[in-house]
Amino acid sequence: MIRIRDLRVEYGDRTVAHVPELDLEPGSVTGVAGESGSGKSQTALAVMGLSRYAGATVSGSITLDGEELLGKSERQWRQIRGRRVAMIMQSPRAALNPTMRLGTVFARTLRLHGVPRREVAARMSAALEEVVLSPAILGRYPHQVSGGQAQRFAIAIVSALRAKVVIADEPTSALDVTVQAEVIEVLRRLRDVHGTALMFISHDLAVIGELADAVIVMRRGQVVESGPTAQVLHDPQAAYTAELLAAVPVIGGRRTT
Repeated sequence: MIRIRDLRVEYGDRTVAHVPELDLEPGSVTGVAGESGSGKSQTALAVMGLSRYAGATVSGSITLDGEELLGKSERQWRQIRGRRVAMIMQSPRAALNPTMRLGTVFARTLRLHGVPRREVAARMSAALEEVVLSPAILGRYPHQVSGGQAQRFAIAIVSALRAKVVIADEPTSALDVTVQAEVIEVLRRLRDVHGTALMFISHDLAVIGELADAVIVMRRGQVVESGPTAQVLHDPQAAYTAELLAAVPVIGGRRTT
């Protein structure tokens, strides 16, 4: 679905992300781990075609179903972003218009991305049911919902748009452990029901271990390790990966991964 080859994101002569190879397959979850500044979010912005707005230069290749994405115009990206490749932000409430009720935001987003007016209500209802949110939430403003509800609402929008590829950028970092588990379960359902390819970005290897099939570990813009999640978490080859694992809390003598 998504094929990345020799992707470089650069600001002037400084490379902030270099991903030699990464594949996102239908129905799979790929974790991208690393500390702040490791290049995780820069990689995500490149896949979304948003790097240019931060002043970055992107080279290499990113293909979606065999179609090269790099070099497309903004007009062409508008036909891709949201409909085929979508992103869930770390702080969804900050991305929502505080003066609009959530129902208005939801409906306008679907219409903007080409959903026929006659289908909007049905898609909204089905998506809210998938993420276990009451339709009553549509009458609320962003400040009237919790962080977990806002995150599930963002996932509902992605589900209703039926995007093939979803990038989740630190979607659980600001949530408590119980709500984290709820969001992870919703993302797992999105993958299972729709066959979505998911890129899950996090600094927390314990969270990645709960969801991802494969993982790449980044440090200072470079990929230092990659492979199946179980292999990377239980037999890390890079010293940096081992350091990240050592930071995972230990409960009852066993790591949470």
